[in-house]
Amino acid sequence: MTADGRPLDGATAVFTGASSGIGRAAAEELGRRGARVAVVGRNADRTRAVAASIENADAFVADFASLSDVRRVADELLDRFERIDVLANNAGGLVSHREQTVDGHESTFQVNHLAPFLLTTLLLPRFRKTAAAGHSVTVVSTASVAARWGRLRLNDLDSRGRPWLGGWQAYGSAKTAVILTTRELARRTEGSGITAYAFHPGFVTTSFGAGSWMLRLGNALGFGGLGITPEAGAAPLVELASAAEPSAPSGTYFDGLVPHGRTSRAARDDSVATRLWGVSESLIQPWLSRT
Repeated sequence: MTADGRPLDGATAVFTGASSGIGRAAAEELGRRGARVAVVGRNADRTRAVAASIENADAFVADFASLSDVRRVADELLDRFERIDVLANNAGGLVSHREQTVDGHESTFQVNHLAPFLLTTLLLPRFRKTAAAGHSVTVVSTASVAARWGRLRLNDLDSRGRPWLGGWQAYGSAKTAVILTTRELARRTEGSGITAYAFHPGFVTTSFGAGSWMLRLGNALGFGGLGITPEAGAAPLVELASAAEPSAPSGTYFDGLVPHGRTSRAARDDSVATRLWGVSESLIQPWLSRT
C-alpha cells in the first residue's frame, strides 16, 4: 500500500497510450506500487518493450483510429482479467491536418473521445463486478486546458462544418467531450464504488503534437525547454489512480493536482454531458455486441 493510497497488490490497471510519455511513466509507477499492468499502445514494438520493463505487465496492441481494434482489445482485456481496478484513458493526440478514420469519423474526435468512450462502455460491466466484490474502481481520463477554447457541437462532432485551425479547435472540443463524459460517468455510477476523474497533465515535453507548426516553432524558439517531464505530467494520473480517497468528488476535473480546474462553461454543463453520452452511444452501437 502506498503511504496515502489504496492497496495495489492484486489490482489490475489498464493504461491506454502507454507506449510512451505520461502513459508509460504512470504505468511504470503503478507497476512499482504493486499493480498488475495492462499496457495498451498503437506501436507494437514500443508497447511490448514497455510491458517487458514492468515486473507484472501484459502488452495489448490497438489503434484507436479503428473502433474494431478497440472492440478487439476490450475483448482481450475481458478475457485476461477477471478484475479491473483502474482504467487510464490516456490515448489521444492533436492532428495538424484534417483526417478521417476507417470508421468515417474525424480522427481527433475518434481517438480522443469516441474510442475511449467505447472502451469504457465495454469494460463498465467488469468495473461493476470488481466494485461489487469490494474493490474500488477508478476511471481516469487525460483531458487538457485546450478544453477552455473547445466549442463542442453535438450536431457536428466531426468538425465538418468548421475551419480546421491546425487541429486546435477540434482538439479542444474533443477534450471538452472527455470532461463531459467523465461527469456523466460519475453520475451514472454514483454509489457503485466506481469513481471517474479527468485531468490536465501540464505542458509535458513529449512527442505530442509533433505535426503542429505552432508547437514546432515553440520548440525551435526554446519554449519546449519550459515543459515538464513525463514523470511530472504523470503525477496526477498516478495519484488519482492510486488514491484511497481523492481530494474531490467523482466527476471532478483536475488541473495538474489541483481539483476543479478552470475550463469552459460548456464543459461544466451536465445537460450537455447527458446529451453527449446519448449521441456517443448511438455512434458506437455497431461495436457494442460481442461477436
